Amino acid sequence: MEFFQQCIAILATIVSVMGGGIGMWGIVNLLEGYGGDNPASKSQGIKQLIAGGGIVLIGMKVIPMLATMFG
Repeated sequence: MEFFQQCIAILATIVSVMGGGIGMWGIVNLLEGYGGDNPASKSQGIKQLIAGGGIVLIGMKVIPMLATMFG
């Protein structure tokens, strides 16, 4: 059972890091959009930033719930 708990913790960390990366990529796109006055890039940056935040929340809240669901 401890192996399962460790796998859940690793999965949560991986998902959170991926979400953080997407959020950072969104910030870069947002700043490029403001720098070049490009509305499409600003829109894409905001969408990526929000999606990255959502993925981080999934990694921090939803995935650890798997441990209680199966254990």
